[in-house]
Parts: sequence; C-alpha cells; structure tokens
Amino acid sequence: MSERDLNWKYVDESVVETDAVVKARQQSLELGIEPVGPAVGAQLAVIAAAARAESIIEVGTGVGVSGLWMLQTVGGAMLTSIDTENEYQQHAREHFADAGIAPARVRLIAGRASEVLPRMNESSYDVVFIDADAPSVIEYVEHGLRLAKPGGCVLVARALWKGRVADPARRDDAATAFRELTAELSASPAVATAVSPAGDGLLQIVKLGA
Repeated sequence: MSERDLNWKYVDESVVETDAVVKARQQSLELGIEPVGPAVGAQLAVIAAAARAESIIEVGTGVGVSGLWMLQTVGGAMLTSIDTENEYQQHAREHFADAGIAPARVRLIAGRASEVLPRMNESSYDVVFIDADAPSVIEYVEHGLRLAKPGGCVLVARALWKGRVADPARRDDAATAFRELTAELSASPAVATAVSPAGDGLLQIVKLGA
C-alpha cells in the first residue's frame, strides 16, 4: 500500500461515527448506495459547525449519512434534502428520527435537482452540499452559489472522481466536468476554493461578498 493510501486509510479509520451514522451507512451499502466516507462526513460536520449553519440544503439524500453528519454539530440547523428516490428518503427519515432529530428540522423533497433547485430562494442557505449526478455538477454548483448566503459554503463530494480528475487523459463526462469546474472556480474572484483529498475529494467553495 502506498504512503498516500495509508494516509487516506488512517484518516478514514480515525473517525468515530455515531450509531445512527453507522446504521445509515450499513443500509446504504445494502441498497447499493455509495455514501460519503467517514473522513468526508467529519469534514462536513466541521464546516457546518464552523459556519454556525442554520440552514443547509443538500442534493443527494441517500438514506441520510451526509445529513446526519452535518446536523449533529449544529443543533438548531434546518436541512432541506433533495433526491429522486422517495424510498431512500423514507429510510433517511427513519435514521434522522433514530438519531433524535426533530421532524421539523428536516424537509425532504423527492424530485430532480435540476427542477427543484431553480425554485429555491436565493441567498438563503449557510451550507449547500452536492453529492449527485456528477456529469451535472457544474449546473448544480451554479445553483448552489445562487442559493448560498454571502460567506456561505458550497461543498461538492467526489471532486477527484475516482482519481480520474487528476489524469488529463481521462475524458469521461464526470471527470471533465469536475476538471472544468475546479479550473473555473480557481480563476474566479467571487469565491475562495480548496479541494480536500479526503475520501474521493471534497471541493470546498466559499461565496465571497457582503
């Protein structure tokens, strides 16, 4: 195992997940869903806490792994979560309840993000998290930046897309989209960006301005 892989393995294994997250992760795997890894989940929790998030919106509910991570560090935050799979969202609702999260703190919307996001209010969210439909990531980030408050964060999972983004010879739709997105954001004075290599990569964007 390479030094890099050892580092990634150590970072993932050093994270302690709550029972609710462990149960949601196990069900995700049983259903064939790939949830964010422990290291990425921990980063989501840290960023949500640092932002003192009161309002969070995510694209890609799954069965609630990422939502549980973010809500556990911001006790009063409200989560709006979008997914095309209503069945998954029902499981997520159960996991949120098992974690003691009040139903009023979670709004689950079943539908396509490309149709739902345009209807959401701009500059209304402290944290926007995107983990769905990688080839459409540029469109989702454009919506995310519109929805984020000034000083808010847009976070994008799988930003290294299975190691393909770093290899310019890889030209599949997802790798190309992530590569173009990262380059465009890095050149923009309207945002501050960084990519964490934890897990499969977490792109972190802060919307600048008053």
